[in-house]
Parts: sequence; C-alpha cells; structure tokens
Amino acid sequence: MTRQLHLNLFIYPDGHHEAAWRHPDSETDRILDIDYYQELAQKAEAATFDAVFFADGPALAENIRYAARFRLEPITVMTAIVAATERIGVIGTASTTYTEPYNLARQFAALDHLSKGRAGWNIVTTGAAGAALNFGLDAHPVHRDRYERAEEYVDVITKLWDSWEDGAVVADRESGLFADTDKIHRVDHVGKHFRVAGPLNAPRSPQGRPVYVQAGSSEDGRAFAARWAEAIFTAHQTLASAQEFYADITSRAQAQGRDPQGLKVLPGISPFIGSTAREAEELHQQFNDLTQPEYSLAQLHRLTGVDLSAYDLDGPFPREIIEAEAEGERSEGSRFQLVLDIVEREQPTLRQLCHRLAGARGHRVVTGTPDQVADTIQEWFEHGAADGFNVMPPWLPGGIDVFIEEVVPILRARGLFRTEYAGTTLRDHLGLERPASQYAPRPAAPLTKESA
Repeated sequence: MTRQLHLNLFIYPDGHHEAAWRHPDSETDRILDIDYYQELAQKAEAATFDAVFFADGPALAENIRYAARFRLEPITVMTAIVAATERIGVIGTASTTYTEPYNLARQFAALDHLSKGRAGWNIVTTGAAGAALNFGLDAHPVHRDRYERAEEYVDVITKLWDSWEDGAVVADRESGLFADTDKIHRVDHVGKHFRVAGPLNAPRSPQGRPVYVQAGSSEDGRAFAARWAEAIFTAHQTLASAQEFYADITSRAQAQGRDPQGLKVLPGISPFIGSTAREAEELHQQFNDLTQPEYSLAQLHRLTGVDLSAYDLDGPFPREIIEAEAEGERSEGSRFQLVLDIVEREQPTLRQLCHRLAGARGHRVVTGTPDQVADTIQEWFEHGAADGFNVMPPWLPGGIDVFIEEVVPILRARGLFRTEYAGTTLRDHLGLERPASQYAPRPAAPLTKESA
C-alpha cells in the first residue's frame, strides 16, 4: 500500500494564533460549549483525519490577561467527543510529573473502551514551573529529574494496561466463570518513584493500550521518544531541521530494537490560506496587527526564560542576552533552541520575532494558496521530514474549514491522503500494530536440528 499522510486536528480553544480570540471570525463565546468541540471533531472526522489532539497543563497561564489560554481537562472533553463521533481518534495530554500512574491508567482505559479503541495519550513532563505549587511541592523538578520519573511512570502504566491478558474475560454463563484469573496479573512494581501492586481493575482495552504520543525534542525528550513513543509531535521551522530530527529519532528507535515504521513523526503546521499568496499574507498580517506586546513578550519569556520587556521592540534584537542564557537547563528545552535558530538565521527585531512566534508558538507557519500549503506538506512528507502533521488552525472554526475544503482535496488528488477510513481504531488509522501483553505466554520457538 502506498504510504499515506497522517493528519490530526490540534484544537486550541479559539485557534493557535495568540490574537485569535480578537479576530471577528473566531467563536470565542463558544469555547466553554461542548457542542463547539464536538462539531470541530465531526468536521475532522468527515475529512478522515486520524485524530483530534488536545494540549493541557496543570496551572493557569500567567498571560491569561491577554488571551484565552485556560485549559479544560482533556479526558472529560474527549469522552464527550467520542460520544458524538464514530471513527476519529482522540489524543489528550497528561503529565507524568503531576499525576499518578494507577489513576491515569484507569481513566485512559475507560476512554479506550468507551471509544472502541480510539484513545491516545500525549505524554508530557510539564514545563510550567508554577504547577508545583498546585501539588504541594516547593519547586518544579528539574528537566532531567522529570524525565527520569517519566521513564518509570510509563513502565508502570504499561504494566498496568498489560496486567489483563487478552481473553481474561470469559463470561461463560453456563459454567458461571466470568474471568480467568490465571490471565490477570499483579505488577508488583517497586521503584524510585512508584510502588504499585496492580493489577488494573478493568480488562485490557481494545487497542491493548492507548497510542503513546510524545511532545518534545530536547535530548532527554528524544531519548524518551525513541524508547516509548508511537507518534511524536514536534516543532520545526525549516525542512532541514525537520529532516535532522526525523533521521535522528529513526536511528535512535532502531538502536532500541524498534521498527521505525512503528513511530510516526508529526510536526505542527499552522496555515494561513488565501486565494492568492498576497491575500494569505494580508490575512496573516491581520492577526499580527491584533497582537499585544505585553502578551507576546510574556510568551517569549516563557520560551526562553529571558525577560526582554525593557528592550525596544523595533530595535536590533539583543542576541547577546539570549546567547548568555544558553547554558544550563533552559538550553535543554527544544523551544529555546528553536528561538535561538530563528534569531541566528533571520536576525529579526524583537517585534518581528514576537510576530514569528505569535502564530503557533514556534511551530511552522505556512502562508499561501491551497496549492502552496499542499506543496509544503508534500515536500516535508516525501523528503524525510514528516509522516504527517498536527494541523494547528490560526483561528477556529474558519481556519480548519478552509484547510478541509481547499487543501485536503489537493492532497487526495495527489494520492497523499485517504478518502475513507480503512479501520476503526486509532492504531488502525496510524498503521500501528496492537501490542501484546508482556504477561502473555511467548510462542514456543520452532524446533531445529540443533535444538531437537
């Protein structure tokens, strides 16, 4: 079968541009209405997208004064979405730093059962330092410690999802046997961060376990993804950067003994689409004209750890300040490096940099006609940079409407994207195998002359 694109709709409340809520075509008054999210998912499902994707964070954003950046708890929203859809997957973010494996295992197992196998977990360690104070901690754990906990966390939760073998539920009315307890296993995990007896108190879900998605391109993030991720959400500004990441993560996965076909790389793309290139540029400028410097500078501060509010927005960018901060933990963050790369490559003013980041927080912003947007997608897909994309509409719902109506037909005409679903689960959509339980007996090795 010809290799096909994977497309997710990444739903931010009213769109990914930081000024989306101010644009007259946005529907900010609906962002607490479940019908709004169900309708967006239904549109994406009608266009045969793989999934809808939800970010999350366990703390209120400091810049809420100027943008709709609160978070609705994703599992609740996704449960409502699967009740209003039939085939599209649902991927939600949950933190390994500020949740416990047993509780999260139960929540995602329930979602996978109720959706008939459409759940995915976006695994994050949480970058927002303010979250610590919401969970009784004095300080946010450092980057490397968060990833150390995440490694053990995913090990534990995988054991829990595997603790019921397939076929453990017998439900034999005649004999009275409901479950084969020989196929239900304690996990008895004892580690540095967790002690979990198990088993999970629910049977194995339709996908075996939810699809493992990971977001983050730091050194620790890449190592983690190579071991665990089945799909990776990543940010790149250039084809070359995306190609380097794709090649590196593929090599790392192979070194872990994994088949690279079992790992899909999905960069973010935020398209401004017009009937002409000029019209698209003018649309992009409309949104940038609505940005507020105080918000933009706070966003830049979050990405880099550097407060630049005292500098002239239209003066030369103070590169020496950023470069001086390129030591220590902040430099390990993938977005920090992305900002450094933009500064080095484009030498923008501070205002220009803020506008570059306003569209999608460092993800690739594409401005052009439907054919030009499709060209970019095809180029990255066919030149070793992506297996598909997380589509990040600048505003909603209009931004996804125009992508579905104008770009998707071009991708289909070029033979790059499906016209109908071939399966029913998120694993089916992504072309991923259903994993076997680690507690299931391994097939006996075939006899050879030497072993006979």
